[in-house]
Amino acid sequence: MYLVALPFYQKRHKHFDQSYRHIQTRYLLDEYASKKRTSSQSSTQRALTQMSSAQRVSSQTSTQRALTQTLSAQKARAASMSTGEKQQEDEHRYQSLEAAYGEAKRQRFLSELAQLEQDVHLVRSHARDTLDKYTLQKTVEDQMAWERHVFEERMSRAPEILVRLRSHTVWEKMSVQLCFTVQGFPTPVVQWYKDGNLICQASEPGKYLIESKYGVHTLQINRADFDDTATYSAVATNIHGQVSTNAAVVVKRFRGEEEPFHSVGLPIGLPLSLVIPYTHFDVQFLEKFGVTFRREGETLTLKCTMLVTPDLKRVQPRAEWYRDDVLLQESKWTKMFFGEGQASLSFSHLNKDDEGLYTLRIVSRGGVSDHSAFLFVRDADPLVTGAPGAPMDLECHDANRDYVILTWKPPNTTMESPVIGYFIDRCEVGTDSWVQCNDSPVKICKYPVTGLIEGRSYLFRVRAINSAGVSRPSRVSAAVAALDPTDLRRLQAIHLEGDKEIVIYKDDLEGDIQIPGPPTNVHASEISRTYVVLSWEPPTPRGKEPLVYFIEKSVVGSGTWQRVNAQMAVRSPRYAVFDLADGKSYVFRVLSANKHGLSDPSEITSPIQAQDTIVVPSSPGRVLASRNTKTSVVVQWDRPKHEEDLLGYYVDCCVAGTNQWEPCNHKPIGYNRFVVHGLTTGEQYIFRVKAVNPVGTSENSQESDVIKVQAALTVPSYPYGITLLNCDGHSMTLGWKVPKFSGGAPILGYYVDKREAQHRNWHEVNASPLQDRILTVEGLTEGSLYEFKITATNLAGIGQPSDPSELFKCEAWTAPEPGPAYDLTFCEVRDTSLVLLWKAPVYSGSSPVSGYFVDFKEVDSGEWKTVNEATSPNRYLKVCDLQKGQTYVFRVRAVNASGPGKPSDMSEPVLVEARPGTKEISAGVDDEGNIYLSFDCQEMTDASQFTWCKSYEEIADEDRFRVHTEGDRSRLYFKTPDKVDVGTYSVSVSDTEGVSSSFVLDEEELERLMALSNEIKNPTIPLKSELAYEILEKGQVRFWLQAEHLSPDADFRFVINDREVSDSETHRIKCDKSTGLIEMVMDRFTIENEGSYTVQIHDGKAKNQSSLILIGDAFKAILEEAEFQRKEFLRKQGPHFAEYLHWDVTEECEVRLVCKVANTKKETVFKWLKDDVLYETETPPDLEKGVCELFIPKLSRKDHGEYKATLKDDRGQDISILEIAGKAFSWSSAGISASPLKILCTPEGIRLQCFMKYFTEEMKVNWYHKEAKISSSEHMRVGGSEEMAWLQICEPTEKDKGKYTFEIFDGKDNHHRSLDLSGQAFDEAFEEFQHRGKVIGGLPDVVTIMEGKTLNLTCTVFGNPDPEVVWFKNDKDIELSEHFSVKVEQAKYVSLTITKVTSEDSGKYSIHVRNKYGGEKIDVTVSVYKHGEKIPDIVPPQQAKPKLIPASTSASAE
Repeated sequence: MYLVALPFYQKRHKHFDQSYRHIQTRYLLDEYASKKRTSSQSSTQRALTQMSSAQRVSSQTSTQRALTQTLSAQKARAASMSTGEKQQEDEHRYQSLEAAYGEAKRQRFLSELAQLEQDVHLVRSHARDTLDKYTLQKTVEDQMAWERHVFEERMSRAPEILVRLRSHTVWEKMSVQLCFTVQGFPTPVVQWYKDGNLICQASEPGKYLIESKYGVHTLQINRADFDDTATYSAVATNIHGQVSTNAAVVVKRFRGEEEPFHSVGLPIGLPLSLVIPYTHFDVQFLEKFGVTFRREGETLTLKCTMLVTPDLKRVQPRAEWYRDDVLLQESKWTKMFFGEGQASLSFSHLNKDDEGLYTLRIVSRGGVSDHSAFLFVRDADPLVTGAPGAPMDLECHDANRDYVILTWKPPNTTMESPVIGYFIDRCEVGTDSWVQCNDSPVKICKYPVTGLIEGRSYLFRVRAINSAGVSRPSRVSAAVAALDPTDLRRLQAIHLEGDKEIVIYKDDLEGDIQIPGPPTNVHASEISRTYVVLSWEPPTPRGKEPLVYFIEKSVVGSGTWQRVNAQMAVRSPRYAVFDLADGKSYVFRVLSANKHGLSDPSEITSPIQAQDTIVVPSSPGRVLASRNTKTSVVVQWDRPKHEEDLLGYYVDCCVAGTNQWEPCNHKPIGYNRFVVHGLTTGEQYIFRVKAVNPVGTSENSQESDVIKVQAALTVPSYPYGITLLNCDGHSMTLGWKVPKFSGGAPILGYYVDKREAQHRNWHEVNASPLQDRILTVEGLTEGSLYEFKITATNLAGIGQPSDPSELFKCEAWTAPEPGPAYDLTFCEVRDTSLVLLWKAPVYSGSSPVSGYFVDFKEVDSGEWKTVNEATSPNRYLKVCDLQKGQTYVFRVRAVNASGPGKPSDMSEPVLVEARPGTKEISAGVDDEGNIYLSFDCQEMTDASQFTWCKSYEEIADEDRFRVHTEGDRSRLYFKTPDKVDVGTYSVSVSDTEGVSSSFVLDEEELERLMALSNEIKNPTIPLKSELAYEILEKGQVRFWLQAEHLSPDADFRFVINDREVSDSETHRIKCDKSTGLIEMVMDRFTIENEGSYTVQIHDGKAKNQSSLILIGDAFKAILEEAEFQRKEFLRKQGPHFAEYLHWDVTEECEVRLVCKVANTKKETVFKWLKDDVLYETETPPDLEKGVCELFIPKLSRKDHGEYKATLKDDRGQDISILEIAGKAFSWSSAGISASPLKILCTPEGIRLQCFMKYFTEEMKVNWYHKEAKISSSEHMRVGGSEEMAWLQICEPTEKDKGKYTFEIFDGKDNHHRSLDLSGQAFDEAFEEFQHRGKVIGGLPDVVTIMEGKTLNLTCTVFGNPDPEVVWFKNDKDIELSEHFSVKVEQAKYVSLTITKVTSEDSGKYSIHVRNKYGGEKIDVTVSVYKHGEKIPDIVPPQQAKPKLIPASTSASAE
């Protein structure tokens, strides 16, 4: 389907969320709510205060009144009462006071309760008022937001420039102001540019002043200088469009009367040649980002540091970031920075959408500098184990008022079950509520979302589903507004006087149109199995009122229409119709409607059937993997034959031999070549590829060949470190270091060139490559200066030459001190130490070299320090106590009796830090007891070699050491280990980044290894067999083991369940030390004997043991077998079968039933029964022989049944039963005896034959041609005889070529005989069939003739070449005479004439017709009767049938 990209108004649309409201209305409502809240709180507080004070006053008044009345009454009574009554009065008074106190307490509680009820009522009333105000405010805000949005849409106009910019010419140090006027709604955003570069006020504070008032926009340039001469542009933008205007500013430099630049007529927009003094930037990358591996959800920054020359503040090159050649822009997912000598791209939340090849391009007028590396982003951990990864690259297309199409890419499911569908979710901008759009999973990576609300903005995401669960959601799409794209096409500009124009809707010119017309151009823009997307054009005229659409469908041929969207009208000219029946064709029509009514239906579409228009792509073709680097491989493949709508490819890898496939990329790549990174050096991998389109993924391609990860072969790098080692005035001795990179292949040699100082031409020193890295150059001129350069060569070719050496003066060395050491190399670089190696100086001075001093210093330091206080006699030194992470350089000084000589050239800098994954030498003993030192190196190349050293001298003693290297592992074996082997051993691997290690073999370690070797080489007591058991005849269980040998002093013991047992009646134990056999017999084996059985053997210092665990099912099996043998023993006390009844097939294909009997006597009776009926035999079995046999010749179905053999006498009886039913017992021998297929040419065609000892039609046989079963027909007849099965191919043709197979099933196995009837075999058989000698016709089978007459037998023959014809009588040659004559005419007509036949001429006459392809034989019977005899009964003669004569059979043999 053609997908419409998002138009510019969608990209620049401001997506309003639900918090957007009319500002003035919101302010008024807030003020109203605040004032009402204040007044309500004050009135409530005042009412509560008044009520509480009134209640307190009334309560105090009543209490005081009650107390006053009580006291006055007491005083009155006290005066008139006596002393006795006073006591009673006191008690009464106390009761009255108590009652008054209770009454006061009750009144106070009631007042507090009333106050609480009033407070609750007030709070409830206040809450109700607040909720009503909030509801009212919410309603007003929603209404105002909608009205504002509608108002804005109606008022929307693209930007229009009313007053344009004007060019200016000013003097230096003056200010210039550019201004223009623009209108539009929403208010356009204005940006200013200088020569295409955005002007930023913050970059040069005070230089620029940008203002905007009432549609008038100004740019003021303060104190203009000559660099401000440029073309200035202003760009105004809103959601409906973009306009721009520009003008030139020329700043003139005042020089008295002289004006160097007369630029009054300068055209606008032409670049000035002196505006930028530098037009070329030299960009040098210092640090680069490499191949990166991350997981979804992580953060990442890709950064490059660089040196830009020249460094200008106002003029800088432009930094551009690309992903897969697509220019990136800043977004909420990516942030870019360029400046201060670095460029970076930051990811706040990685997704698989971010995977790809990232390229940083630094663009200037002088050219482009770039750097690229791949970013891999793998899936985050799934929410459900086994769930697929998230989909990616979610995009929105063809957005409309209530409709949008989504597309995405499927995840890679190499390690999960396949994806069965997708769920699509949507969310309105400003909310966090996600709504699922589809009820059932979508099968393809495309889906039309309908039901959107016009004017609102939406976000989308997709989730994948497989059998395990639902994936994490994809990255959220960009916000999409539900807007009508046709609104822009309905705009029309009307020009007024001058340059003015107004923009109106075309609807305003249509007049009073009420009911719209029908839509036009209704068609299916997309068809799939689950839905059909209909598209149409709005009606013309359409009217001013808003339009909606109704869609109707009809099954072809039904004549009835059904409205699809009866519940919800459609506002967009797009609609996706779901729920279409499979296999049915539909037609559609669309109606438009507004508030005035419904239009007529549109024209009916052509029949449409819901079906997938694209299919799953075919698998990619041949996959080829090739070497790239030490951790990467280049994988290429052929594109699939069917690549409709291809989204890309997924590449999988697998370590050879594991069958554990892993994804190499997590986002489809669009090209058929991919570099797989992150592989293990030296490991072997297999690759496969699958293609991806919206329907799904293809089948996996064929697997690539196994490839080992290592760097590709290239020419070596250049040698370096050219050093002068000696000079005698006529020759110079040079030395140099090996190239740092060998190119992946061994270096074959070196070429040296020289030239004299001040000469331009180089001269070759050696014509053939040098193997050593030291060379004496002869034929030099004393006193001259020379320089040299060296080139290395390998299998890939000759590398680049080295840099020329320094100038060496050819003068003789006469100093008494030694010359410089050379070829300084490092090995075993660790965190605080390293080992330095060097070679002895070539020039030793006046005396031999006695030792060496080693000096070192830090790279940034200028002071050399000596490592060793005393001279080292060795040509190696381990330097310790270095600082981790620091870089050092070294030099070596040789010393003789005259003192230290000239120092060596300074070594290359070395970083003191152990490499990641550093391995060390390990010591061990192999299975044969050989002591070895082993080292593994995963970083080997084809050119790498292991070099073993002792005391850092290469080992060359083959009598004491043996080196065995296999793959990436090397071992140094000690042939005769002894104390002389103690020392320091080291190994280094060439053509690597200094991979090396050492091992100190001291006496203690050597003794440990020798002891282990002796233990392995001299095992204690070898066993011929471990502890085993067997069941004896009477059900006894015998446990036994056998040692290789036991001495007479050897002892042993049996342990059962951790308890030693001794020889007894229940455990009979014995040992034969001569044979090493130890056994124990248990007469009665019961359930209590379950457990473990162990035999421990000691023989001097040697010892061994063997155990047997008998528990669970294993013990039950033994127990059952013992019980069975015990019962069998009892059974065998009487007549019994030593071997039960079984069958076999004789060579004559007879089925023989056999059983063996034992323990019989004369009275024992033996019987054969079939189906419980006595089976009579011609001769009774002889029980004394112990074998009873029953023969069944040529077994057929009637012989099937149950056969029994019975034995019986007074001691008991025994029965053996054998069922013969549904099995071809007699065919076994026939199947085995089947001969190879043979070709025979017959009169009908070609016959394939298979000879067997026995064949019947009941046998299960089949013939196959090219793996297809052959049924008997007129063309191919299947048949056979008692000794042969055949397949007759009548009138063969070219289609009958191929492999033929004859299959025989003998009841147990299938036997096959095959023949390839093609090529020469078919041609020869076909030629024999076509060209062999034949008798076409003419001869009867019987001839009756009277004596004395002449008989003429005539026939027609055919053959190519012409056949040979021979006549026979009674299988003997006929001698030609006057009585017998033979005539052949035209090599075609043959006749035999017998003149005056007699009775002696009666007999069988035969004609043999044959050539080199074979022939035929026809027999004719001649009967002669005498005159007067009764004529024999004459049977009507028939055509004589020919008999085949093979081509290889001679005539005499016939």
